[in-house]
Amino acid sequence: MKLTLRQMQIFLNVVKSGHLTNVAKEMHLSQSAISMSIKELENILGRPVFDRINKKLVLNEVGRAFHQEIDPIFKKLSDIEYEFKNSENKGMIRVGASTTIVDYLMPSIICSYMSSYPDVKITLKEGNTKEITQMVEEGMIDVAFVEGIVSGSNIIKEKIGVDELIVVTSDTGLAKEHYIDALAEKRWVLREEGSGTREVFLNYIKDKVDHLNIFFELGHTESIKSILMNRECLTCISRISVENELREGKLHQVDVKNFECKRDFLMIYHKDKYHSTLFEKFLFFSKKLMVQMLDGKS
Repeated sequence: MKLTLRQMQIFLNVVKSGHLTNVAKEMHLSQSAISMSIKELENILGRPVFDRINKKLVLNEVGRAFHQEIDPIFKKLSDIEYEFKNSENKGMIRVGASTTIVDYLMPSIICSYMSSYPDVKITLKEGNTKEITQMVEEGMIDVAFVEGIVSGSNIIKEKIGVDELIVVTSDTGLAKEHYIDALAEKRWVLREEGSGTREVFLNYIKDKVDHLNIFFELGHTESIKSILMNRECLTCISRISVENELREGKLHQVDVKNFECKRDFLMIYHKDKYHSTLFEKFLFFSKKLMVQMLDGKS
């Protein structure tokens, strides 16, 4: 499309005034610039839109038809521009979150935010920590919430809270006091490579265990819990993800001696991300609510 919004604006102003001089003064442009814009518009359309009568530009039949189509479109665009310039609470925010946070924290945060700011649209991408960090690096999402280890010179990290990882099983015979190395040959179900949960756990036990018997890897926490309840096996998982199952007796925390495996929940965004008022409000709101939720679960 060759026709520009500036040409539309000049055309509509000339229609209203009829004199190039008046339009030039209004728009702080030279009269020759206004004249050139009209000529370019007529060249694009392939025919004149004005008759030159008594030194005044008067719409001809083509111009009247063009004006009828253009006028409401330009008014709508002007309204949209004004609305977004003068509204800090309208727009779209692209959010990413790792699996644990998506499942157990983000739904409440996003629902609360959209209740407070109904004109803001939130899109949510889910993945493991590695995948979500890559999306931030590539500018595919505006802000993300992850756990575990995040690296990258382009990434800004803000610690929001601390999450506790615990060893759980459905086997009451295993759910007693052990050292972690004594459990290493039992069957373990872990998240897939790239998962923050997996990375933090394996990094924590690397000096304590020579080999861990990982017999199954899954991409979702709920799938791991399902396997646990049907097999004699173990996993290391976020406490917030199994609170209900522990309370109901479906799963049991293993009393592992000298085991304190914790990780940070992080908010991350690209260092070159533009901080609009809308973006800043979302960061403040989501951080505040997530801290309250984590404090309530600790």
